[in-house]
Amino acid sequence: MKNLINSLWAQYLKIHKGEIEEFIRHPHEVQWKQLKKILKRAESTEWGQRYSFKDVDEAKDWKSTLPIFEYDDIKADIHRMMKGERDILWPGRVKYFAKSSGTTSDKSKYIPVTNENHKECHTKGGWRLVSRLYDNLVNPRIVVGKSILLAGSLRDDIPEFPGSIVGDVSAVIFSRLNPIALNFITPGLEINLLENFEEKLDKIASICSKEDITMVAGTPTWSMVLFKKILELTGKDNMHDVWPNMQVFVHGAVSFVPYRKPFEQFFPSPDMRYMETYNASEGYFAVQYDFDHDDMLLLLDNGVFYEFIPMSEWEEENPKTHLLSEVEIGKNYAMVITTNSGLYRYKIGDTICFTSTEPYKIKITGRIKQFINVFGEEVMVSNTDQALADTCATFKAMVKEYTVAPIFLQNESKGGHEWVIEFEKSPSDPIAFAKALDQNLQRVNSDYEAKRYKNLALDNLKLNVAPEGTFMEWMKFRNKIGAQQKVPRLSNTRQYIDEILNMMNSKS
Repeated sequence: MKNLINSLWAQYLKIHKGEIEEFIRHPHEVQWKQLKKILKRAESTEWGQRYSFKDVDEAKDWKSTLPIFEYDDIKADIHRMMKGERDILWPGRVKYFAKSSGTTSDKSKYIPVTNENHKECHTKGGWRLVSRLYDNLVNPRIVVGKSILLAGSLRDDIPEFPGSIVGDVSAVIFSRLNPIALNFITPGLEINLLENFEEKLDKIASICSKEDITMVAGTPTWSMVLFKKILELTGKDNMHDVWPNMQVFVHGAVSFVPYRKPFEQFFPSPDMRYMETYNASEGYFAVQYDFDHDDMLLLLDNGVFYEFIPMSEWEEENPKTHLLSEVEIGKNYAMVITTNSGLYRYKIGDTICFTSTEPYKIKITGRIKQFINVFGEEVMVSNTDQALADTCATFKAMVKEYTVAPIFLQNESKGGHEWVIEFEKSPSDPIAFAKALDQNLQRVNSDYEAKRYKNLALDNLKLNVAPEGTFMEWMKFRNKIGAQQKVPRLSNTRQYIDEILNMMNSKS
């Protein structure tokens, strides 16, 4: 019976394969159709009438129809929607909202998840992922066993937003999955949507240690916590001893580069595969196309219209955006999206670069607010991830978490970068490790290299080795425990790193 289900599943996925091939062949036409569809659906809303959506005749006109928005610009209207007002950003009443990390002025931000966005973007993106998995796996048998999807939690009892359902986007999507799909996922809704994440992990570990798991999807950090719990519970040496049919780990939200070595210890089989996705609160944007390349195929028929701001212009008051047909390979862009969730020319906060334009493939390079450019060094998360991975390879070390912040100029002392790293496997010589890490960062970032030349502008980086459990404790302190919560990698301020260092010093 399972083999029959697997065969039928593979046949259904051919539909998605055909749709992927269609937008690869006609990317610009498909994108324009997406924009027209969004604007047509929303033309009778407050925003549709305010900005005359019905008068937009071609993609280039859209860029002059309304300005670029950030969350603070639209949060008042979103709060009105959460209070039950209709036809503001999107037609009708929107009930579901994805809770995401906050901006400088808000602890959290709330992104509408409309029925159209749920079905045509998030759900379709999930099917696109599975389609690519079945095309890439030698013997795909994902549905023969069960999958673990580490989700967040939901709330429907927020007094100021009666009738609205709020939670991590993973929980919003999971709670609305087709009942048929739920047969292939473990554990069920009751456990997966528990608010207490530590309790949830304990229960998932207990249940899933006895299941035939073929796929796990989640952020690497919390997945590693789950795997450790299961190994402690079972007494097994690695996760393949627990789940012999495990085929793939699907990850997103953070770069997988620092986590690859620890995962290879959890799953030592050479047949184990890793698949990256770009699935945010605002939409499901990209999936890794094949296992041989770590870039991702940009999804173009998913209810999202894309624009791109060159990073050299993103701080401008009225930055010029590039359409898909205008982007260049290798340049960093800030993403701007118009979606069927009621976001229009919205600056999402992620930075990407294109690795290909035939088809359009991307890599995530960081967050707009997560970089260090205090001294003109323009260090991105992709730089620190790569430098760290290369250094770990040399020293046979493994990293669990890290964060970096500037050391500001004081009196006559030079500036620099300060790192806090919690190792899964520590280097034998941390001083030599820090020196090599500095050299590798110079190698991957020429601006940093120039500032480090003969120590003229920047001193050697400073490395602090954090005791085991430091970042977990800090995340608890910030109330950031959960499936989608991530450690900030880079910051132009010292807020995060000083909190961590103070926590470490208080225990020394």
